[in-house]
Amino acid sequence: MKKSRKIPALAGFLLVVAAGSMASFAPQDYDPFTLFKAAPIGTGYAAKMLCTGVFVSGRDPDSLWKEDLELMRNNLVRGRVDYKNKSAEAYIFGFLFKRTAVYREDCGCTLVIGTSKDDLITQCEVELPRPEDNIKDLPWPMGDEMEASEPPGVDHEQLDKALDWAFSEDDKKVPVRTRAVIVLYDGKIVAERYGDGYSRDTRLLGWSMTKSVTGALIGILSRQGKLDIHQPAPIEEWQNPGDARRNITIDQLLRMSGGLEFREEYEQNPDTDAGFMFFTVPDMTAFAANKPPVAEPDREFSYSSGTTMLLGRIIRVTVGGSFEDYLSFPRRELFNKLGMASAIIETDPSGTMVGAGFMYATARDWARFGLLYYNDGVWNGERILPEGWVEYTRTPSPTSQGYGAQFWLNAGGKDRWMPDCPEDIYSAWGHEGQFVTISPSRKAIIVRLGQTFDEEKNWDHNYFVSSVLKALPN
Repeated sequence: MKKSRKIPALAGFLLVVAAGSMASFAPQDYDPFTLFKAAPIGTGYAAKMLCTGVFVSGRDPDSLWKEDLELMRNNLVRGRVDYKNKSAEAYIFGFLFKRTAVYREDCGCTLVIGTSKDDLITQCEVELPRPEDNIKDLPWPMGDEMEASEPPGVDHEQLDKALDWAFSEDDKKVPVRTRAVIVLYDGKIVAERYGDGYSRDTRLLGWSMTKSVTGALIGILSRQGKLDIHQPAPIEEWQNPGDARRNITIDQLLRMSGGLEFREEYEQNPDTDAGFMFFTVPDMTAFAANKPPVAEPDREFSYSSGTTMLLGRIIRVTVGGSFEDYLSFPRRELFNKLGMASAIIETDPSGTMVGAGFMYATARDWARFGLLYYNDGVWNGERILPEGWVEYTRTPSPTSQGYGAQFWLNAGGKDRWMPDCPEDIYSAWGHEGQFVTISPSRKAIIVRLGQTFDEEKNWDHNYFVSSVLKALPN
């Protein structure tokens, strides 16, 4: 009897300590149960990132714990990689809040939530269309072979200074951790640099740059005549008579003006909607679809990963067919056509691609995606995106001068995001400083990938882009 009392008492004590360990990134106005909600998000995040970092990006676990998972490590989260079974797990004190993620080649890594490892593996036993075998030997941009010549007038001394700043860790209280930079001028690579341990073959996480890819997939379905973005979004949960969400259009979802409740916060408030959705639920789109309206459509701008997950549901329903047909769609219609051989969008446990934030690709493949938009949606003479889609994408929303359709804009006059850069700039932008920035007037595409924990204080994108543009011909 004494032993049975001690074990629950010890477990209870460890739960309190574990929850307390999460206090450094829990909301300041939390109740006692908030910390317990934050803990499984932390271990879920660690298991997922450890799995993907090792099996998708090919990184060493030690570097992941020192960099990407530093916050989790400081909050007592630990974990291990199972190379034989291609999985990773994370936990606190060896057993509390234990979470597991498994790797499936064509689906990336997925947390085991509401299902089993075996079922997840079986789910992704598919044959997807592959790029050409000799793709890397083809000339840029389809392949990786570069021309000997480059556009005249590039100031490489100025360009080197800009890249030196991007990779510098001097006088920075928090590491910048730039991992890759590519600069394109007139479609050609004029600068390319990688951090230690990274190369042109390393798949890197785009976080919310994935939203821009989801927007492109919606555009492709529109070009195929399968979607009318100005019609109400076909979300099953909204179809009851009298549901205020029935008239929300796909266009309003693309522009983040659907009026749905969703709290998009991260490290400082990890137990809010974004963290909870990404790392604790088996069906992210069902979670997002059940969010109530808090404003009339087109009245307020509300940046929301849940909204983009709803677009992902629309893609899945519209493509139809088998799970294999669905996963084949972005590869067949986008990635393989652009030579984006490395690109992979991971799925949630329900099988829906996490189009709000879980795409991995090499820096060159992210640059190829930017080049598609720079070329008005045309690639090798083939129209991939519908005519007018790029212009639609970079037109300010009714609710925000700084946002278009799944892209961030530099519009807004004196109040624009990057005041020292051209107003026509638009960007795919992801958490921790991921950018594909496109400047049509300067014929430039600038890709930056990294892991800048506090990008608001520790990364000046206005300065970096303006410095790069100074090096390019006017």
